Amino acid sequence: MQKIFSYIRPYILILLATLSCFVIGCSAKSSYTIDLMPAPLLYHQNTSEVFNLTYPFTGADLPELFYATNREPSPDPSEMYGVKRGGVLHLGTAEIMMGKGDFSWEEARRISLLKNRTDKYPLKVRSVNEIGILGLSLTPFYADKILEKGAVVKDVQFASRINRQLAQSRGKDIYIYVPGYKVNFDNPILVASELWHFLGYKGVFVAFSWPATPKTLAYLSDLETAELSSYYLRIFIEYLAKSTKAERIHVLGYSAGTQVVEKAMFQLTLAYKHAPKDSIKNLRLGHIMLVGSDLDAEIFGANLQEGMLDVADDMTVYMSGTDTALGLSSWIFNRARLGQAPKDMAESVKTYLEDNPKLRLIDVTKASSANTGNGHAYFRQSPWVSSDILMTLMYNASPKERGLVMEEGWPVWTFPADYMERLKEDLTRRLSKSTSDGALAKTPRNAE
Repeated sequence: MQKIFSYIRPYILILLATLSCFVIGCSAKSSYTIDLMPAPLLYHQNTSEVFNLTYPFTGADLPELFYATNREPSPDPSEMYGVKRGGVLHLGTAEIMMGKGDFSWEEARRISLLKNRTDKYPLKVRSVNEIGILGLSLTPFYADKILEKGAVVKDVQFASRINRQLAQSRGKDIYIYVPGYKVNFDNPILVASELWHFLGYKGVFVAFSWPATPKTLAYLSDLETAELSSYYLRIFIEYLAKSTKAERIHVLGYSAGTQVVEKAMFQLTLAYKHAPKDSIKNLRLGHIMLVGSDLDAEIFGANLQEGMLDVADDMTVYMSGTDTALGLSSWIFNRARLGQAPKDMAESVKTYLEDNPKLRLIDVTKASSANTGNGHAYFRQSPWVSSDILMTLMYNASPKERGLVMEEGWPVWTFPADYMERLKEDLTRRLSKSTSDGALAKTPRNAE
């Protein structure tokens, strides 16, 4: 009986997965929209002072949202890229509109910061402009086919556009968002636009739209595509480090997209393991965030042993005890997922975490609205979690400074009941200092 069950298990799992929604996703048509995420908690405190724009969000001054995708261009005129692997990285920019496009910037900003919004405000990709392909991503296996279709290498031009925006921006960092599975090309662009909006349009934001398939049954297939996509993310990061003037490059991966991110980090670990230390520093990798990670926890542990923490300033893993999507994934693979909050921990693991403060585990279970829906999309649905992410990217704040707490003997950061008061206190201090200094205060990197 056990053998029979083992044989039919994958088919039962696929059927169950069909009845469950792992993450947000739907058709890849141009009508695709997402509703604007709730305002992060930090904007419930001192919105006028915190929300400082890099430069006016009007007309020709509209900051560009960049994208990189290894999707194949779509034959459907209603969409730019489809669900198939493209064998190369396409680079470009996208423009977003809110509602029907009839909101002024001031009105859109006011709406986005409302604490209790009753109406939904859809975001939609208005236009997509491909600049060209990344020459570094061409391989002998696809080069002839791709170039015969008229693709043009634009490595220099893309980097030039990024550098121009960095020069105009108050922030000098690049932020990369990598989505989960079951989404189309537009989804990561829209989510990236939300995150960038609440960052005050600092620096440059890039949506890395790997070829996830907007179908539940594509789950297992997409995990293989995620592994392939990690190669493209790795060379894209190296390209940005070499060709742009970014001070730091930060990467936020979500759900199955954390496999893309983590495997890319592991590839960089192996590539630079025996290289001079300056080579790793030249990557300029800052915060690496794995949110709702649908990754085998043991694989993550093995990769840490190879020195994966050495390639970036720090690595943060957001976990939840109410994430039913990861619970199902754990059942499918019969292995714990990295994004599941641990109930117990071996003493050796506790010692490792205490000895390696660059690795930060954050349990969001007690965060407000973290269990909304299936508890998987908390980084957008919980104003507490989105604030924690933004406080890291905005101010380079440590978990303790951001208002998180850690119980003695348990090396996992959590959200306390008085998180709102703690966050307000830290923001008040920072804004007071920024007023006296004339600029937003930032904490030295890796400060604890």
